[in-house]
Amino acid sequence: MAKRELRMTFASDYGSARKTQREILEAVVENRYKEHAVFAIKLAVEEVLVNAVKHGNKHDTSKQVHVVADVSPQQFEIWVEDEGNGFDPAGVPDPRSEENLEKTDGRGLLLIKSYMDLVEYTKGGRCVHMLKKNRDAPPHPPT
Repeated sequence: MAKRELRMTFASDYGSARKTQREILEAVVENRYKEHAVFAIKLAVEEVLVNAVKHGNKHDTSKQVHVVADVSPQQFEIWVEDEGNGFDPAGVPDPRSEENLEKTDGRGLLLIKSYMDLVEYTKGGRCVHMLKKNRDAPPHPPT
């Protein structure tokens, strides 16, 4: 088990997003995250990468998605930035509200927030930072 930093940039297409997701999950599994944490990270990373391609860069393959992920036995942290116009996460309607129950918008953001320990948007909504602590990790060895 060793901390890994991954830096990836890919054109806005789903195949490249899936490849990036696989590389990230390999690092998570290498660091011995339990199945429930791997599942949470997989869903949140998939959602954020799809959002960057679909909503951020509008499937424009001339635009790129930039990813930095730090994976250690203690925590998973990722920054995903697209080259789109950004958005205001506070302006996305709550999908749990009565008037939004049959709409599909906003469900991915809710999923990300429920699975991650920290979710922050910067650069006008073009960059998302997510963090998931590995609560099953052994304590840091003494230094």
